[in-house]
Amino acid sequence: MATELPGRAQVVIIGGGVIGTSVAYHLTKLGLTDVVLLEQGQLSSGTTWHAAGLVGQLRASESATRLVQYSTQLYAELENETGLSAGYKRCGGVTVARTEDRMTQLRRTAASAEAFNMECELLSPEQALEHYPVMRVDDLVGAIWLPGDGKANPTDLTFALAKGARMRGARICEKTRVLDVLTTAGRVSGVRTDAGDVEAEIVVNCAGQWAKQIGAMAGVNVPLHSAEHFYVVSERIDGVHPDLPILRDPDGYTYFKEEVGGLVIGGFEPEAKPWVSPDQIPYPFEFQLLDEDWEHFEILMNSALLRIPALEVTGIKKFYNGPESFTPDNQFILGAAPELENFFVGAGFNSVGIATAGGAGRALAEWIANGAPTGDLTGVDIRRFAPFNGNSRWLHDRVAEVLGLHYEVPWPNREMTTARPFRRSPVHHLIDAANANFGSRMGWERANFFAPPGVAPTIEYTWGKPNWLPWSAAEQSNTRTNVTVFDQTSFSKYILAGKDAETALQWLCTADVAVPVGRSVYTGMLNERGTYESDVTVTRTGTEEFLIVSSAATTERDKDHIRSNLRGANASLVDVTSAYAVFGVMGPNSRDLVASLTSADLSDEVFPFGTSQEIALGYATVRATRITYVGELGWELYVPAEFAVGVYEDLMSEGAPFGVGRGGYYAIESLRLEKGYRAFGRELTPSETPVEAGLLFACKLKSDIPFLGRAAVEKAKAEGPRKRLVGFQVDDSEAMLWGGELIRRDGVVAGQVTSAAWGETIGACVGLAYVRRPDDGVVDANWVNFGDYQVNVGGRLYPISVSLRPLYDPSNERIRP
Repeated sequence: MATELPGRAQVVIIGGGVIGTSVAYHLTKLGLTDVVLLEQGQLSSGTTWHAAGLVGQLRASESATRLVQYSTQLYAELENETGLSAGYKRCGGVTVARTEDRMTQLRRTAASAEAFNMECELLSPEQALEHYPVMRVDDLVGAIWLPGDGKANPTDLTFALAKGARMRGARICEKTRVLDVLTTAGRVSGVRTDAGDVEAEIVVNCAGQWAKQIGAMAGVNVPLHSAEHFYVVSERIDGVHPDLPILRDPDGYTYFKEEVGGLVIGGFEPEAKPWVSPDQIPYPFEFQLLDEDWEHFEILMNSALLRIPALEVTGIKKFYNGPESFTPDNQFILGAAPELENFFVGAGFNSVGIATAGGAGRALAEWIANGAPTGDLTGVDIRRFAPFNGNSRWLHDRVAEVLGLHYEVPWPNREMTTARPFRRSPVHHLIDAANANFGSRMGWERANFFAPPGVAPTIEYTWGKPNWLPWSAAEQSNTRTNVTVFDQTSFSKYILAGKDAETALQWLCTADVAVPVGRSVYTGMLNERGTYESDVTVTRTGTEEFLIVSSAATTERDKDHIRSNLRGANASLVDVTSAYAVFGVMGPNSRDLVASLTSADLSDEVFPFGTSQEIALGYATVRATRITYVGELGWELYVPAEFAVGVYEDLMSEGAPFGVGRGGYYAIESLRLEKGYRAFGRELTPSETPVEAGLLFACKLKSDIPFLGRAAVEKAKAEGPRKRLVGFQVDDSEAMLWGGELIRRDGVVAGQVTSAAWGETIGACVGLAYVRRPDDGVVDANWVNFGDYQVNVGGRLYPISVSLRPLYDPSNERIRP
């Protein structure tokens, strides 16, 4: 029986695939039962029904892994609750390696599994054959076995989740197409459908590959684009049975799953085939597939024939070519849209929708019910994208690369190559001419390093020491001994102005920002749980005006967090990121270089650390802030974009007597890690407090000034940290670390590396890591200092020396001369 469309509901969910039904299920489980789910066709009829149904638990991060772990638990229990099976079966998974580079990745994967307390076993090729007898193994280096992996039936799962939602009061209206999203004064107020309007307090966009269209109706940016995604189903094969594990052969871009005695054979080819623009997806498109393309599938089929010899004499029953949506960075999209209040998005699942649906649905439901996420969802937060990421032509070109990343070796520092160059600093051409290698962050083209003249500035990807390391090391040394200029234009920059600007920032910031005009303050911004939403530098530029500087990647996130917590203050936030170039002039000779271009007094008495002044520099007027992220005397110069070329040319031409050099972001990373400086998204996330991060000095707890998260920080301080951030250096200079490695203390798992790089000053790899006790007790200084530590680097253990103080210049003498 069709459900009658109601005139209003507390929550309207758009999309009846596995994500939409999961959100409905979990909302009703949390007590929000006035839920209406709208599906333009039938449940699961969009992209869900043709999903392969693989459920691999281990992901690149702990937070993503926990989402899938919850999914598997839920899928196994749904039948008891609803009477409908999710078709879930735990069968285990084998991932094989054809090369030593892949095997290094698998050893790192096994170490991550140990850190997450998951079962994982390294296998020889012969042992892998025991798990998967129908494959060829003579060309393999090794494999891993993940017994917790499984498979689900996408349609059955969707119907089970939908029934669970219905049982608690949710209404599901199929054959109901959303035509518009209704808004009132910046807030969502309902939807318009082909069957009438529905008023709503909250609207959730789970429309799959249609999510970009739905978002556009609401003025919300949802950057995703569909690509054709292929798999075939074989006839029966001797030795293939229902308990056969999932097999992944990423060096051959392929996966294999048992189905009715045959195999589902699919994969992620290196160069994908984007489908039509998101605004041109045909309607209706219900339970439909695209045309077969055996030529495009050939690379996958040839690899499958190599791995499973029996396929040479086995027929193919069905060719599936179903479009699926992919995002620009291969992570799905979740969260509250910053453009429209009470409009949420769960979309762009990049072929991991079945595995992630349970956990992602619960996470989004908690976000809706609680007003904020309850854990670290930074990597999938919709606010990581800016409006320019929604350009459909740019998305089309980027998606061709993104799909293939699923089975690409996840090289350290891997850079996207498609749809670039994108955003460019005013001095991009000068940096390019200086032989820079460019990386990308929030679309900005940024110098990673500078290669010597006549040498191609390319990255040769490796797990060991890379080809560019000597060049970056030279940049580090020059910064420590002379002076280096870094183009840091990609910094996010905002002006908060108005008579209540100080009051608003005192609430938002952990540190006391009621400072005189011309002073800069490093501070965190927290949530009510006392964990990080951002870390920024705040400079008072006027009695009612502040300049806020943050990382390149967090522009939209920062703006939304600040505006959402102004609490009615008479203050307005303006994004001035693109108005100013930023040049970091860093090193012991930085004062001499800047002084050669200005008459301003740069002495420590007149221009101490944390001072910010407008000064004449050459022919330009710039804001000079004495601050550092590399642990040396230095200034950040904020230059109006139209003067940037002239200032940069002056710095380089006048800098020769002072040993000026150019530096890239790889050098910045190494230098900041030697100094123990934290980075948002790695050391600072919505999972860490200032107590754990060692940043209580940036909290105004000695004052009586309230700030967002203060009560939680005080509670955390009183209870003591259950994990603690430490710096470390590897005792063996031959080891190369990249971040994510497993840390052991006295032979027991103690944590993971958050960031690591080669530290030229130290002469070895350095990094930061959170460590915790196996009994979850308080991690005090004695426990940290009196342990024997090792780091697992691609399966090999190296001793490390751990410290709660910076490895380099712990007394800060270098930054205050």
